[in-house]
Amino acid sequence: MENKRQLLFRIAAIVIIVAIAAVMFIIGRGHTIYFDNKTAEYDGKKYESFYKVAIIKDKEKVAKLAEDERGMTDLIGQTLSVTLEITDEKGADPHSAKVSMPIPYGIDGIVINIPELMAGLPADAYMSEFVPVATSEDEEEEEVVIDEFEMTDDM
Repeated sequence: MENKRQLLFRIAAIVIIVAIAAVMFIIGRGHTIYFDNKTAEYDGKKYESFYKVAIIKDKEKVAKLAEDERGMTDLIGQTLSVTLEITDEKGADPHSAKVSMPIPYGIDGIVINIPELMAGLPADAYMSEFVPVATSEDEEEEEVVIDEFEMTDDM
């Protein structure tokens, strides 16, 4: 009787720990969000960049973007909530827009194009995965060692 009770407590403890780990894995997931204020084209229509965009997350300005600039912030969780202060053109008064959207679970780096987002386009238009591009300088600096014990003329 005592062994069965002990076994049940152990199984219950393991189930509780696994459930807590699963919840923490989902709500504690980190993402890097990149914001683009760049002119974009979707379905043959052009969406012009804004003069300036300030991105405010949790009452803190995390990025201030001019035309054709990119900013970034980190996000813990699956929902992005920011306020965008947009100035359409030089000398115009800024207007605010609150944005809240779910972030795809399997992607760590996400690029959000602000002009397409503000135009009300679907998520696949304004949201894409960030893919770093290797520059030619990086490729030139890389030294490949073929044989560590290769004899040199210096010896």
